[in-house]
Amino acid sequence: MKKIIFILLLTTQFFFAQSSFEKGNSLYQKGKYELAISAYESVLNAKQHSAELYFNLGNCYYKLNKVAPAIYNYEKALVLNPNDAEITNNLKFAQKLQIDEIKVIPQVGFSKMVHNFTSIFDYNTWAWISVGFSILFLLCFSGYYFSRFTFSKRMFFFGMFVILFLMLLSVSSAITEKNHYERERPAIVFAEMVLVKSEPQNASNTVFTLHEGTKVFVLETLDSWKKIQLTDGTEGWIQKTAIREVKE
Repeated sequence: MKKIIFILLLTTQFFFAQSSFEKGNSLYQKGKYELAISAYESVLNAKQHSAELYFNLGNCYYKLNKVAPAIYNYEKALVLNPNDAEITNNLKFAQKLQIDEIKVIPQVGFSKMVHNFTSIFDYNTWAWISVGFSILFLLCFSGYYFSRFTFSKRMFFFGMFVILFLMLLSVSSAITEKNHYERERPAIVFAEMVLVKSEPQNASNTVFTLHEGTKVFVLETLDSWKKIQLTDGTEGWIQKTAIREVKE
C-alpha cells in the first residue's frame, strides 16, 4: 500500500511540475518574465531538475538584466548538459554584462590533450559507453569460443583485444571526468560588490574586488568564509553569503 501511495505522489508531482513548466514557457512567450520565474521555481521546489529548466530560468533573468542569476542558471544547465551549444552561446551573452574581466589561463601540454578527450562526454555517458564495450567483448568472446573456423576465431580474438582496449579507455575517461566533476566547485558572485581578503577575517588586507556575475572556484571552506580561485589563478577569501555554488 505504501508503494502505491508513493508512486501516486511521484506521478502527481511529475504532472504538477510539467504543468508549471509549460505555464512558465507560456508566460515567457508573453514577456511576463517575473511570473515565468515563479512558475519555473515551483518546478524546482517539486524536486524536478533539467538543463532545459535552468536554461529557461537563465533566459528570464537575462531578459530582466539580472546578471548573477542569469549566469548561475546557465552554468547549472551546462552541468546537466555540458555540450549544448545554445546554452553556451547564451552564457557568453550574459557574461558580457559582467563588470569584471578575468582572464582564463588555458591548459597546456599533455593534461590539455587528456582533458580535451575526456570532456567530449560527461562521466555518465562514458560509463554507458563502457557498458556497451563490455557487451561487445562478451559477444566477441562467445564468437571466439563457439566458432569452428580458424579465420573467424582469429578475427574474434583480435576483436576482443581491440574492444578490451577501448573499454579500458572509456572506463578511465569516466573515472577522470568523475574526479574532475567532484573536484571542481564553480560558484557565481551574487553580491553587487564584494571585497576578497587575503585571510578569512574582515581585518585582513583586501587583495581584489569582485562584482556580481563573476565565476569563481571554491577551494575550501572555513566557518563563514570560502577560499576561492579565479580563472586567472588568483586566490583569496570571500564571505560565503556573497556567492552561490553551481553544484549545490
